[in-house]
Amino acid sequence: MDLKAMSSTELRQLETDVQAAIQVREKEDLKAAFRAAETAVAEFGFTLEEVWSKIGNRPKPKSPPKYRNPENPSQSWTGRGRKPQWIVEAIRNGRDISELEV
Repeated sequence: MDLKAMSSTELRQLETDVQAAIQVREKEDLKAAFRAAETAVAEFGFTLEEVWSKIGNRPKPKSPPKYRNPENPSQSWTGRGRKPQWIVEAIRNGRDISELEV
């Protein structure tokens, strides 16, 4: 297939066809993965429903704080996600973030 020889209309149609094929393939792959998972848990004498009901919704452990606000010790940050405003202000005021480490 020579993409350079195709018109923009043909390329857009090809793109649409590829997206549709990807969706069909992903659905087939998910079904296959589900069947494989069912087979794997069945070897241990369980069903997928039993496994997910017991361990599927397990809460993630909370990360310990890595930084603490010296002006307000109740404010802390794990270092994940967006920086809290007190960190942004401290850096803007010339503090090094390592000074705020716990």
